[in-house]
Amino acid sequence: MVDHLLYFLLAVSVFFTLGIFFSIFYFAIRYRRRSESEIPPKVEGVMSLEVAWTAIPFGLTMIMFFWGASVFFTISRPPDDAQQIYVVGKQWMWKLQHMEGQREINELHIPVGQAVKLTMTSEDVIHDFFVPAFRTKADVLPGRYTTAWFKPTKPGKYHIFCSQYCGTKHSAMIGWVYVMEPQEYQAWLSGGATGSLASSGEKLFQDLACANCHHLKDKGRCPDLRNLFGSTVPLSDGTSVKADEAYIRESILSPAAKIVAGYQPIMPTFQGLVTEEGVLQLIEYIKSLTPKPGAQTSGVGAGAPRQKISKR
Repeated sequence: MVDHLLYFLLAVSVFFTLGIFFSIFYFAIRYRRRSESEIPPKVEGVMSLEVAWTAIPFGLTMIMFFWGASVFFTISRPPDDAQQIYVVGKQWMWKLQHMEGQREINELHIPVGQAVKLTMTSEDVIHDFFVPAFRTKADVLPGRYTTAWFKPTKPGKYHIFCSQYCGTKHSAMIGWVYVMEPQEYQAWLSGGATGSLASSGEKLFQDLACANCHHLKDKGRCPDLRNLFGSTVPLSDGTSVKADEAYIRESILSPAAKIVAGYQPIMPTFQGLVTEEGVLQLIEYIKSLTPKPGAQTSGVGAGAPRQKISKR
């Protein structure tokens, strides 16, 4: 997809570069002044030629625009069935977490033929997650989430680089992507996992005593978190915000930034108390409290009336 567009742009560039280059030499020789007294003939304009050299470049630029826009929209919208993986950049390593609970450092194991969505953030400075073989390159920023996705089509071992200078050991911030056959990947995935990311988030939720205010069975000082993810949250200033990963992260680390309508700003900040990996675990736990469309409702929080969350 990206390669084909690149080849087209290169072909057009080479064609016009060579065409202009040889035209300059041809016209310099063909229409050179042959004597001091020679008076060049008057050249009349040709309307068809004027239209041609206007319409052809315009048509080519429109092809480039719409083709490029199509590629952009495709790569900016991960498929719904993409495998979710969290990436945390840190001087100078990559930390990756699978939904099933597997954690990796500077390595990423994924199955061939499966779209993979990366949700990325940084613990310190700006990094850049770059896998040249997959044509994947995205900035990894502190304090926010960025996403990228790719779909490997061939098993193998592929380089991961940080392409944003991030400090003295920037050049050592490398890793590997291992693309495996589905059966081999499942065998790898089943070994060493200590519980899903959501279950780890639930444990952290209890350890931090979040349930003292965010009750999951009845109304507490703050509404419960059931059906929060993906909903629209009204704020005290009259605006609203979508409850996505970025909003939940901000609610944990900077709870006073956006106060939910009808609730007081009594929630303490967990900045410095919860690592970026811990924040991701809490996010997955909160997401698990929102049943997916068509899923049967069971367990804590499922099937409950839809309520909004406040920042304590």
